[in-house]
Amino acid sequence: MDKNHSLFSSGQAAFADCGSIVYSPGGRYGPRFQNDVQLVLLHTGQMDIRVNGSSHTVMPGHVILLKPGYEEYFEFAKENDTWHRWIAIRVENLTDQQFEALSRLPFQLPISAELNKLTDIMSELKTFAPLDGSLIRHLGLAALHLYASEHLRHYGSAQIQLSVNAAKKIIHERYAEDWSLNGLARCVNVAPEHLVRLFRQHDNTTPIKYLWSFRVRQAIDLLTHTGLSISEIAERCGFKTAVHFSRCVRERMGKSPSDIRKAAWQNTNEI
Repeated sequence: MDKNHSLFSSGQAAFADCGSIVYSPGGRYGPRFQNDVQLVLLHTGQMDIRVNGSSHTVMPGHVILLKPGYEEYFEFAKENDTWHRWIAIRVENLTDQQFEALSRLPFQLPISAELNKLTDIMSELKTFAPLDGSLIRHLGLAALHLYASEHLRHYGSAQIQLSVNAAKKIIHERYAEDWSLNGLARCVNVAPEHLVRLFRQHDNTTPIKYLWSFRVRQAIDLLTHTGLSISEIAERCGFKTAVHFSRCVRERMGKSPSDIRKAAWQNTNEI
């Protein structure tokens, strides 16, 4: 789904409904044919569901998306009560494009505080608002659009972490090499400016600043735990010269490499 557009228009929702039910241990439901777009929020217990023969296990704290046109069969926890709530929306004139967008959404997501609140509100208003009235219909659609929005948010967050972690892994393993922003970006298959944005979102820094900070950390470790010369450490950690190394260390640590080594070897607490 395009994050700038809704899944459905308000006019397509014929009615919406919601409810809450507790199944005793070993409870079952179905098989049934799904006519609506439905969200099921599992709060306690466990739910094993078969959708057109495909099995899924759902644990508490997750919400699942059920789509029209499928046969479903539910089995609930054998040793505990299972409490779930649900929101169902009858969508009319579902287009192929809309069904495809619906099919791209994940089967389950963690239940957000916002979706919980929206379900609470819808349950309270249902006591006096008609199911085919605009208020309940719009709340039902809002729940679906919230589910789609949260998928984009979770997916986007995962993508950020994936790209940033891939770049960090390269830095950690090959920090001594002569890296440029373009080179790092090519290795993780993103544009350079996009990689900078991802690092700022994830770590409030840039890829190159992260690289130099990591080089300094590795160099300090060598200073304090080996007898390598300062020139050797500078070369091993990717600094252009010993002078460049000394300047970078002093900028970040407030001390020269020699002072850091001397303090470490004298067992002081100055670093």
